[in-house]
Amino acid sequence: MTGDWVSLFSGGKDSSWALYRALADGLNVSRLLTVHPSGDSYMYHTPATRLASLAAESVGIELIEIEPEDFGADEVDDSGAQGDDELEPMEAALAELADDDAIDLEGVTAGAVESAFQTDRIRGMCDRLGIDLYAPLWQEDPIELAEAMFDAGFEIRIVGVAAHGIDDSWLGRQYDADALAELVELRDAYGVHPLGEGGEFETYVVDGPHMDRRIDLTYETVWDGTRGHIEVTDATLR
Repeated sequence: MTGDWVSLFSGGKDSSWALYRALADGLNVSRLLTVHPSGDSYMYHTPATRLASLAAESVGIELIEIEPEDFGADEVDDSGAQGDDELEPMEAALAELADDDAIDLEGVTAGAVESAFQTDRIRGMCDRLGIDLYAPLWQEDPIELAEAMFDAGFEIRIVGVAAHGIDDSWLGRQYDADALAELVELRDAYGVHPLGEGGEFETYVVDGPHMDRRIDLTYETVWDGTRGHIEVTDATLR
């Protein structure tokens, strides 16, 4: 039997796809780990992370939740130092797991696609802890990745937007083939990444082949004229 794996998990499409691929490859994912930053973050997905617990319930894997103090990423000048600071609570939680005699921690999964800022720090953390990193999206073609998610049956909703060309009409919209085609056009016009790798948009997976029940959302939209997010008022497993 393989050792235990922890999936770094926000409920968004990229971390969910990494989890799905890990399970398909036979990795023993025994824990999900979510960080809830209270402000903007360089390292973590921020909108709708409170819904990670509902996604974890649907997936059927125990969730570990971390609530560090506000990182203040919107106020700091040294992004590198900030990224290192943001990693510390995650690393501490994983170190505690590694010391648990009931767990044989083998590695973590991560959903990074192109961000060396995030991936280099996660890889360094894994090296310090003596564990492996499983990053199945890393440096893969973003359009092919999105299409693979659609083909697998992922139902993905856009929960946050912050980019030229993406207005409030995208909030709550399904991220599907039509949305992807529009995002490719926006990439040519504004440099928008088709997977939102630069923070242009954030997502939440409401259904997929790795989930037992679909998640229904009721929400309001919050928009300041240039960026926005959904404010979930109710979420249930169907």
